Order: sequence, then structure tokens, then C-alpha cells
Amino acid sequence: MTDETPISDPPIRAAIVPVTLLQQNCSIVCCVETNKGAFVDPGSDIDLLMDAVEQARCEIEKILLTHGHADHAGAADELRERLGIPIEGPHIDDQFWIDAISQDSAKYGFPGGRAFDSDRWLVGGDSVTVGNVTFGVYHCPGHTPGHVVFHQAESNLAFVGDVLFQGSIGRSDFPKGDQDTLINSIKTQLWPLGDDTAFVPGHGPMSTFGHEREANPYVSGT
Repeated sequence: MTDETPISDPPIRAAIVPVTLLQQNCSIVCCVETNKGAFVDPGSDIDLLMDAVEQARCEIEKILLTHGHADHAGAADELRERLGIPIEGPHIDDQFWIDAISQDSAKYGFPGGRAFDSDRWLVGGDSVTVGNVTFGVYHCPGHTPGHVVFHQAESNLAFVGDVLFQGSIGRSDFPKGDQDTLINSIKTQLWPLGDDTAFVPGHGPMSTFGHEREANPYVSGT
């Protein structure tokens, strides 16, 4: 089941495909001009993702990862092998999470997860392209140390992984997580992108940064 993301006159079109038992939001983003696309955080359920790509009539050219948790990255290596495409992201500080993907996938019942090396580790200030469209990269540690966020400025749309949710923020009780660092990432990296920026979280419904600044009890007023 896919959920089309409404954007006014966007350079990209996007669909959200919940995967894994944790209903992680894998996104398919596609450049309108070129029809080239990317998976953002393919955690599992490869057949479901490939069906969604066929429905979207999009040619996948890469995989983008916000962080290294198995529900976000577990299918990345198999998709890279099957499609002959590169993996870009996350930040190298999440290598230890990626190394644990096989064990963590088995622990949580995600089929086929396996560890890998990224083709391109990212840092804050980098950019990635999908077709002719550019996304800014923002390093947002706190949930994991190597978490990054992808922001497409012309669309006012961000893919934030598990940094921020509607009404909540990411967990910080994992190894090398820290709540103060996470809140600082939200305040210094996400809020400057603008209140009208919509975001796709790693789980649950979309929201805007402005709404969360007002209503989210963890970060309102920051």
C-alpha cells in the first residue's frame, strides 16, 4: 500500500511504503523531469518495494539512508546487488549499527537483513542528487551518532528518519544515543529549514516543522 505525498508543483514526487513489523516509512522519491528515483530507508519487504516502484513508474538509481538501524537499512545491500545501484549514507559514525544489521534483523523478525559498507558516507553540508533534483544533507546525531536528514528545498520536504515524529522525537536510549544531542540537532539543523517544511518521519504520519515547534511536547518552544 502506498501513500502519495502531495506537493504543489514539485520537482519530485514521492510515495511512502511502510515496511517491517515496525511499519517503518520507506520512501520512494522520483525526479519528475527525468523519472530517476531513489529508495530512502528500505528496511525490508523487497517485493513490496519493487511493486511500489512499478506502480510509480520510476527508475531507481540509488539508495539513501538516514541511519543504520535494521528497520531502515536492512534491505539496502540486497537491493544494491539486485539493481546494481549505490548506497549513499548515512554518516560513518553509524557503521557499528550497520555491522549489526544481520543480528538485529533476526532479532526483530525482518527477513534477509545483512551488513554492508556504504558506497558514499555522508557528512553535514553534503548534497545528494536524485535525477536532476538536489537534496541537502544535515547531520543530526542523538538517536544514532551517524543519523542524517535529507531536505529538498524547492519542495519544502524533508526525510528525517527517526530524529522527529508527529508529537514525539526519536529514542535516545540506544548505544551512543543522547537526548540533549538529539534536541540540539532538531533545534539547530531542522528548525532553520522553515516552519512550512513538511517532513516524512521514520514511523507514523507526516507533519511540518512549524506544527512540531508549537505542539510537540519534547521540542515546543525550542
